[in-house]
Amino acid sequence: MTTAPHPAAVPLHTPEHAADPQRSFARLREQGPVGLAELAAGVPVWVVTDYRAALELFHDHTGLWTKDTRGWMEYVPDDSPVRPMVQWRPSLFFADGQEHAHLRKVITDSFALLDPRHVRDTTLRHADTLLAEFSHTGRADLVSQYARRLSPMVLNTLFGKTDDAAPQLIGAIEAMTSTDLARKAEGEQTLGAYLSTLYQTKATQRGHDLTSWFIDHPNDLSPEEVINQILITQGAALETLTGLIANTAARMLSDQRYRGTLTTGNLPIRHAIDDALWNDPPLAMYSLHRPTRSVHFHGRHILQGQPVFVSYAAINTCPYTGQSAEGFRSDHKAHLAFAAGPHECPAQSIALGVAIAAIERLTATLPDIELAVPADHLTYQPNPIYRVLTALPCRFTPLAPTQGAPRQDRATLRRTTAEPGLRATGRPPVSA
Repeated sequence: MTTAPHPAAVPLHTPEHAADPQRSFARLREQGPVGLAELAAGVPVWVVTDYRAALELFHDHTGLWTKDTRGWMEYVPDDSPVRPMVQWRPSLFFADGQEHAHLRKVITDSFALLDPRHVRDTTLRHADTLLAEFSHTGRADLVSQYARRLSPMVLNTLFGKTDDAAPQLIGAIEAMTSTDLARKAEGEQTLGAYLSTLYQTKATQRGHDLTSWFIDHPNDLSPEEVINQILITQGAALETLTGLIANTAARMLSDQRYRGTLTTGNLPIRHAIDDALWNDPPLAMYSLHRPTRSVHFHGRHILQGQPVFVSYAAINTCPYTGQSAEGFRSDHKAHLAFAAGPHECPAQSIALGVAIAAIERLTATLPDIELAVPADHLTYQPNPIYRVLTALPCRFTPLAPTQGAPRQDRATLRRTTAEPGLRATGRPPVSA
């Protein structure tokens, strides 16, 4: 078996990558199915860019690969912007085998208890609040004024906090994304206080919410485990939901295929979401694995413990044999933006439901909304993990301050709950 020599690492944390990620992917593919990249300054990692190699890693049943990042964290500087995303915690993201199955079942069983109609109604209610703040102005940034605030407001409700706690969560997230280390530390403290209060409140009095179901699950998680499952679930969902809403809105507003049917129902919205997940997945790269022993993997000799990521954005557009004439997978929903296998995203139907409702309410309330800048002037954050716009400036005909958002009729509600991944669910049996 031949092994390719180590190439120069392709930086994935620069403005150049954010402006043209396909150029970075092409450079990585020149190295083969697995290429060497720089996740952050001084943090080299292996990145899978090939669809079949990714599936092999996703569905590994040999026990060769571990999700545990301990032993590698010493190579990630404390002040590195990617450290919070790879820092080991006692959560399902960094667990293997039975431990992972034990934690994941709590998540999947609890999310299955969420009624899609409740998720939708929650999203619409918070969307109406945000739209009322700027719909009379004629201009808005749909990232900072809508997507980035709507996501934590929805999650705050689904996890059982009252609406007045949402600003605390939003403030903590904003501070934690700051480049100011003191402000970032303050944000971490605020988030810790938020999670502690949430757990203590629900431990005292249960409700019809995710936190209560985490606590009551027969798998009997400790308080620390419950808090860490909430932290990792919210942490993964917040930026992903923000990006999914913003990236979908940008695609709909910049692609003429959606202009004629912008407010006609859920089909064009769902199509736009799938389009965004294929071309600009908000979670652009993750699925961190490390081999428990040195291994040859698709032409690369990967030493024990070295990190291997999967670039969902790269594999979604990876040419390979045996499909359409263009060389790409022909099924529009064949993307791997939610990963696959045992670690596939357990909340993808909820994410789709929130995004559909958010975009539907936006376009129904502001039917003539359009980009305020040319589409090619939009920029993305220089983040190797997430693909999120820095801003999405739009303009529209201002509404009178007293005009409310359109009410949702039952026919539309029935169409939405019939969307794939949004089936109504009863209370499933929960077993350890």
